[in-house]
Amino acid sequence: MRAITLFFSVSAGLMVSLAVAAPSQWRQYSATIEQSSWQLSTNTPLLCQLEHPIPNFGKAVFSSVAGKDLNLDFQLQMLRLPDSYGLAEVLSVPPQWRPGEKPKTLASMRLLKQFDGDLPKKTAWTLLTELEQGFSPTFYYSDWYSPYDKVTAALNPVQFPTQYQAFSHCIAGLLPYSFEDIAFTILSYESGGDQLTRESRRRLSLIAEYLKYDSEIEAIELQGYTDSYGGPWMNEQLSVQRAQKIKDFLIAAGVAEDKVQIEGFGERRHVAPNDTPLGRAVNRRLVLQMAKP
Repeated sequence: MRAITLFFSVSAGLMVSLAVAAPSQWRQYSATIEQSSWQLSTNTPLLCQLEHPIPNFGKAVFSSVAGKDLNLDFQLQMLRLPDSYGLAEVLSVPPQWRPGEKPKTLASMRLLKQFDGDLPKKTAWTLLTELEQGFSPTFYYSDWYSPYDKVTAALNPVQFPTQYQAFSHCIAGLLPYSFEDIAFTILSYESGGDQLTRESRRRLSLIAEYLKYDSEIEAIELQGYTDSYGGPWMNEQLSVQRAQKIKDFLIAAGVAEDKVQIEGFGERRHVAPNDTPLGRAVNRRLVLQMAKP
């Protein structure tokens, strides 16, 4: 009985020793030359997306959205999301036809539990530049599901240049404003009617252009106001008339009628004194508010 106990003790100790001494295993994910594919998956004035599938791992996605400033985001979308927190080292690995050149360290990417990995604008542009030069941006991290494994996920530059050119053209065509820039807009009117000022007409044209492409707009609310010149009843009718005219314009631009609600408040709710021309000009307004899910 003692011999059997000793045998199991020795065996258990040997197994532990072997486990500690076992080298880490690298699981490598990358598209082969034949598999490598880059696709401009979204090409609109609101969003440009360039995608690269990584077989059995997920995909890499570069995105740029409409807005005042040039922007770019990179996301490493994984089939198995992280189950713990960590870091992935991002290196640019040279191609085989550049022997002797060493990999370049680009960044450290935070891995958050149950989130895809992402990188900010400057690093995302660097990844694109490295791909354009034939390098393979590669991500190295310890596997959160196996203490003995490490993972590498690489982007293959094969087939990249043509789609990158299309992606660049898409970015150049993005609208120079976003939903947030126009979701709350105040339009101003000339005195005595429903004619918008020149600047407000330009602003309304921008909104109509945006609405052509964003199908997620859930509701648009139009609230009309006037200054205090004229009688209260006349002013209330004028405020409704102003809101209705904008509604008609939006419907003509393709917005569903049931998404647009109007209301006229006349000379109520002034936001400036009515005893000066400037104050009255501020009160002659329409407030446009848009909502998304």
